[in-house]
Amino acid sequence: MASTVRARSAMAAALAMAAVLATGGLWLYTLLRANLLDNTTGRTELAARKVAAQVDSRTLPPGGRLPAPERGVDLVLVRDAQGRTVATSGDPADTPDLGELRPGPGGGSRGGAGDGSGDGSGDDSRSAVLAPERPGAERRVAVAVETAGPPGAHAPHTVYAVTVLGDVDDATGAVAAGLLAGAPPLIGFAAALAWWVTGHALRPVTAIRSELAAVTASELDRRVPDPGGADEIAQLARTVNDTLDRLERADARQRQFTADASHELRNPLAAVRSRLEVALTMDRPDRESVAAALADTERLQRIAADLLLLARLDGGPGPRSEPVDLALLAAEDVARRGGPRVALRLDARAPVPAAGDPARLERALANLVDNALRYARAEVVVRAAADMAAGHGWAVLEVADDGPGIPEADRDRVFERFVRLDAGRGRASGGTGLGLAIAREIARAHGGDVRALPAPGGGARLVLRIPRR
Repeated sequence: MASTVRARSAMAAALAMAAVLATGGLWLYTLLRANLLDNTTGRTELAARKVAAQVDSRTLPPGGRLPAPERGVDLVLVRDAQGRTVATSGDPADTPDLGELRPGPGGGSRGGAGDGSGDGSGDDSRSAVLAPERPGAERRVAVAVETAGPPGAHAPHTVYAVTVLGDVDDATGAVAAGLLAGAPPLIGFAAALAWWVTGHALRPVTAIRSELAAVTASELDRRVPDPGGADEIAQLARTVNDTLDRLERADARQRQFTADASHELRNPLAAVRSRLEVALTMDRPDRESVAAALADTERLQRIAADLLLLARLDGGPGPRSEPVDLALLAAEDVARRGGPRVALRLDARAPVPAAGDPARLERALANLVDNALRYARAEVVVRAAADMAAGHGWAVLEVADDGPGIPEADRDRVFERFVRLDAGRGRASGGTGLGLAIAREIARAHGGDVRALPAPGGGARLVLRIPRR
């Protein structure tokens, strides 16, 4: 049973070659035999007509002995209406049995060579292929032509011409033998060629498979060989390498994320432990140590909650899609914040309808506002608007502050996890370094994104866009 692509290709090529040879050989054999038989019948009929012309003109040789016919015709004989042989070119005792072969009636030819009756080339002739009279004898083609006979004859005469089909049988037999002898080598050659071509074509696949099997969790930097070109195998190799690139980047991000999470959790855990140990050495723990331990514990809870949310955003289902008004979300967030240390102003002149998960969009906006409040000097502005630029319908939330701003080189890096441009101030104010990363993941889950841009009057401007539908 063919179990490999090479074996299946070789078998298919062999079967296809066998089918082509069988069909083509049968067609060639049939066409050649019909052509040879037609030529032989034509030559035989011509010989009969020549003798018929001699009968009509009373130019037959004396004694009823006809000369040997030309062009390979074996026998010509003339019979009268009673079936008596009047003249022959051969031995009268060796005359073949012509059966019921008779000339066709005037006005149309009938019958055909090959089955005992056939079309002649004239309207007063008939041809037939005579079966062997004894086993091993050769077949013959016979043609009967009617003639009026010599002057004074009271009944028409019939001229018969006979040609042995030995040459036809030899030629067709040689063709058949050649086809049968040549078929196995050709079939074998087709199978071998398909085997070699398939193996040559699949050699890069074998190399790709071997290299891919060697890729492990500790060796994600390995790449499969690229055979070059633009065929399907080359495209497969590039796709595999692109996939390995993404896996390596994902693994690097996961390792970095694990290291950053461990670092972030280690500091508050050490602080909690230290404060609790100090408190245990006292007869009556002071309230300040317990309050500091509680604050560090709350920070740990926030980090754990943010990590859990990021894990859900990375591998969880997509967000719900329902109508949501971003202007209303912005107004509710501003109203909930009470009296922040800097002025918080809302700029939403009209509803901004969109489709998405209200809870997650609210969390993304809250993270952007928290980040702006952390760095603003005097004011934070929250805007909600619709952007129809370039024909795209976007719903936009924008949070701008008048703080130190974000350097251009760091405008993409601030959305990475656990990244702080001012790490000391971030920890002092309780930031986890995950807020902007969460906002970006939420926006991307909705088909949008978050970008950091400079504010016109200085400071930072964080712009969240999602499709309106």
